[in-house]
Amino acid sequence: MAGMATFNAYSAFSLFCRPSLSSSSTIPSLSLSSKPSSLPMWGLPGKPFPPRFPSKRLIHSRSWLSSSVLRSLSNIRVLGIVEIYALSSNDIKVGSNIEVDGAPWKVLEFLHVKPGKGAAFVRTKMRNYITGNTVEKTFRAGVTIGDADVFKETKQFTYKDGSQFVFMDLSTYEEIRLNVSEVGDKTKYLKEGMDCTVLFWNGKVIDFELPNTVKLTVVDVDPGLKGDTAQGGTKPATLDTGAVVNVPLFVNIGDQILVDTRTGQYMSRA
Repeated sequence: MAGMATFNAYSAFSLFCRPSLSSSSTIPSLSLSSKPSSLPMWGLPGKPFPPRFPSKRLIHSRSWLSSSVLRSLSNIRVLGIVEIYALSSNDIKVGSNIEVDGAPWKVLEFLHVKPGKGAAFVRTKMRNYITGNTVEKTFRAGVTIGDADVFKETKQFTYKDGSQFVFMDLSTYEEIRLNVSEVGDKTKYLKEGMDCTVLFWNGKVIDFELPNTVKLTVVDVDPGLKGDTAQGGTKPATLDTGAVVNVPLFVNIGDQILVDTRTGQYMSRA
């Protein structure tokens, strides 16, 4: 299982509920590696597992253990063993975030191939989060692949400051700024006040995602004709964000429509 970390329940109790150790205690250091590993953690002398925290009970987690919790392990003693797993090529699916050659990639397409002769393999099409380049790459079946620790946060696009787009966390009011080159063609559907998903990797913003569906207003289009229906054809329409989409003939200036940001296609009137 990708990004899986395991430790016993008493470890979690100690981690979040136990006061800090005395200055005389020896605190083990913890180093992380991208390779699968088992890291021994030491318990406190004379402190067996209490009945309410049986040793066989396990707590499983993914990304949060690799960030906030694992950083705390260098400053606290916990019981049990932490196990970290990498991603297997057999686990690849559309949307998987993997790390190849020190960079984060998103899997766009994949195909498991089992030839009549030779070893099985996985053929993928993936996009580099940093450069935006799309490549095709093949992995041997069962080979270990780094699991890119990409996490998401919801931010609201508040305004444009010159060539920068400002996104705000409404709970902390912290701002994140993206340049025009980082936003790319997504500006065609981006409106002030829109909630977007910002992606982080290694503490840096690497991408952001628009809502799948947005409501936009038609600002320029040829007038509809009497008798036009949804099945009667399409015409180009300019929206308030500058995007141009094909709409049914009955759509007029001032109409609000729903657009699929993944395809850029008209869906319906709002």
